[in-house]
Amino acid sequence: MKTRTENYIDNAITWAMSQLGNEDYCFRCLAFVEDAYEESNEIEIFGGDCAKESADEYGVNPPTGEPPRGAFVFFDMTGELFDVTTNWGHVGLGLGEGRIVHAWDEVRIDDINAVEALEPAEGWTQPRYIGWAPVERILQGHKIR
Repeated sequence: MKTRTENYIDNAITWAMSQLGNEDYCFRCLAFVEDAYEESNEIEIFGGDCAKESADEYGVNPPTGEPPRGAFVFFDMTGELFDVTTNWGHVGLGLGEGRIVHAWDEVRIDDINAVEALEPAEGWTQPRYIGWAPVERILQGHKIR
């Protein structure tokens, strides 16, 4: 029998995979991974206002070892958005085996190391992998809708 957390992870990944090719989440990577959990499990999770802020709030694990399925996988990434240049970060949802599903130009699957080589938007820095946060930390304080 699966735990509630395992069910949340399975539901989030199923939802995220159903979004492959969707361009609506461009520049909204945090909304994408949060929606994966929220929409598929009818819960609300609470992180930061951007991927980098969420990475700081969740206290990411160092980029050693493989992020588990369902983890939020974080990258540093600086660019201009809403007339503000800062480290907005980037985040994807861990699939296991070193892969993530994430919103880039479209929702796609990439190897974590390959994300660092993706072509960023004009004026943005290359993403740099900084670590991951386990789903248990992400779900702390979640609220059922």
